[in-house]
Amino acid sequence: MQNPKGSAHLFAALGDETRLRLIAQLCGGGPMSISRLTEGSKVTRQAIAKHLRVMEGTGLVRSKRHGRESLWQLDRRRLEDARCYLDAISKQWDDALLRLLKFVED
Repeated sequence: MQNPKGSAHLFAALGDETRLRLIAQLCGGGPMSISRLTEGSKVTRQAIAKHLRVMEGTGLVRSKRHGRESLWQLDRRRLEDARCYLDAISKQWDDALLRLLKFVED
């Protein structure tokens, strides 16, 4: 299992409604500018930029300059890290429940 502290920062970044919406947008639409990410949202460009920087700090997203704009894209490996961490925790719970079941049955 990976470093719990690194995972805590990753899950903290994922634990925000606006950030989850941004991740969903980036999953479905590829690299996007802040302008495009704010379309149809009541969240300001400045707030979106702040959320993107938080996610960038955990490696969830990265930006690349394209002319005068920055295009943001998702790093799917970090989502895979989160999934693997949750799978490991799930396996630990399954193992613990199996031990409890065996204990109760004996």
